[in-house]
Amino acid sequence: MATATFRIWRGEKGEGKFQDYTAEISAGMVVLDAVHQIQAEQVGDLAVRWNCKAGKCGSCSAEINGMPKLMCMTRLNTLPLDKPVTVEPMKAFPHVKDLVTDVSWNYKVKLRIPPFKPRKPDAPDGTWRVAQEDVDRVQEFRKCIECYLCQDVCHVLRDHHMYEQYIGPRFFVYTAALEMHPLDEGDRIPELKSQYGLGLCNITKCCTNVCPEGIKITDNAIIPQKERVVDRFFDPLTKLFRVFSHTEA
Repeated sequence: MATATFRIWRGEKGEGKFQDYTAEISAGMVVLDAVHQIQAEQVGDLAVRWNCKAGKCGSCSAEINGMPKLMCMTRLNTLPLDKPVTVEPMKAFPHVKDLVTDVSWNYKVKLRIPPFKPRKPDAPDGTWRVAQEDVDRVQEFRKCIECYLCQDVCHVLRDHHMYEQYIGPRFFVYTAALEMHPLDEGDRIPELKSQYGLGLCNITKCCTNVCPEGIKITDNAIIPQKERVVDRFFDPLTKLFRVFSHTEA
């Protein structure tokens, strides 16, 4: 039976160190399998968060060999097993224990964003009529499993800790799903500019690169919203129109 070494972070509340464990591996195993095996056979108090083991709950987010990934979707045959596989908690959120972090800040952020506000039905039967292409546009954003890997890799949160000024890529996806929804009549553009920190994103696409659902966060959510902010607040023709409209009023 083949074996591999896993260098797992152990500790609580930000304090701790890596410890090496050897585990037997077989075809088809993922990192979470190995972590569970180590937990069951060697260290029963190893803290790890998981649920579905199918890449849909977003619970088992971690950093594997320095890259934010889902442990349940990272196959061992995609990793170099001739050296230890490092497994550590996400770095953008407060550390709780071992591989577990406190991601509750994200839930508080979501409460700050005005929810879906549907316009009045426009058909005689009390329903809506929308173009299929408008429906299709927001379906991509609904694939988000809230694993928060995009939040973890974003330098504004990870390195600069700007939690008060910046909501992060996951919630730019959420606001895009609302702003681009064909039935929503809410307006979150002023908040994106002044409260949510959209301008702090420098569109490096690191969030897109780690998304396990393949959502094109930068191209399809962040950049279009940046364009809407620019059109409303920084376009010279729009500013002139506002000045003259105010004068006439």
